[in-house]
Amino acid sequence: MKGKCQRESGWAYYCGMCMLCFAKSSAWSSRRGFLLASAAAAATPALAQVDVGKPEAIRKLVPAEALENSAAQQYAKVISDARAKNVLRSEGDPQLARLHAIARKLIPFATQWNPRAAQWRWQVNLIASKQINAWCMPGGKIAFYTGILDQLKLTDDEAAMIMGHEMAHALREHARERLAKSQATNIGLRLGAQLLGLGNAGDAAANIGTQLLTLKFSRSDESEADLVGLEIAARGAYLPDASVSLWKKMTAASGGSGGPAFLSTHPSGPQRIQQLQANVPKVKALYDKARRV
Repeated sequence: MKGKCQRESGWAYYCGMCMLCFAKSSAWSSRRGFLLASAAAAATPALAQVDVGKPEAIRKLVPAEALENSAAQQYAKVISDARAKNVLRSEGDPQLARLHAIARKLIPFATQWNPRAAQWRWQVNLIASKQINAWCMPGGKIAFYTGILDQLKLTDDEAAMIMGHEMAHALREHARERLAKSQATNIGLRLGAQLLGLGNAGDAAANIGTQLLTLKFSRSDESEADLVGLEIAARGAYLPDASVSLWKKMTAASGGSGGPAFLSTHPSGPQRIQQLQANVPKVKALYDKARRV
């Protein structure tokens, strides 16, 4: 199957990292979105320029495959519901095409942060809603809401920072880690019921469902996603300074009643902006190199 583009249930997905085949395929013009495995071979491997350390080992309490399968099922339901309500943007929509173009530049750099991403069937969809929100489930299932593009008047560079940030949450397996920590607490209370509680963790991963849409990440998770997303976007030739302008816009938007839905799970603040400003110079050379390609 290597090097061939295939279709599955009306969707196009990319298999085998054949960039010529990829360029000629219709994976970026499928009926409601796109699916493709990460084109890792297209990216020249390089050392990370931002320092986020290694993912926490506790995440291994939760089977990655079970969590990714659960996420795929939940994502399919979200998309199906949006389609039924006629709020799912379809092929030909300029905003959806814009997001696909951004994803095409970012996804090749995903496997540097998580080798599993080479097997993910990436998907990006756009939902018509006033919500200022976007997310990426485990396994590379991405959704944007039109509100975040329209109300914040995002440039392509700023939209890339959002996408890179959300991809980073999935690549760094933050949802898996949050779930594992929760299970570890329960295991401590039921010590001896099952050896290490691995069965319970697996069940929880399989049944997490809608929790993936409301999961709140820690400050550390957010910091990692900011920096990893910044580097991914820079490697994709998106202006690093856009990370700062993005969060200034997000902070300004939070002044209203309740604030954006995005900020309910992604808290903002001056420290966040300061950290990004400190790391922009670290990825500037990556951006400059990408722009020359």
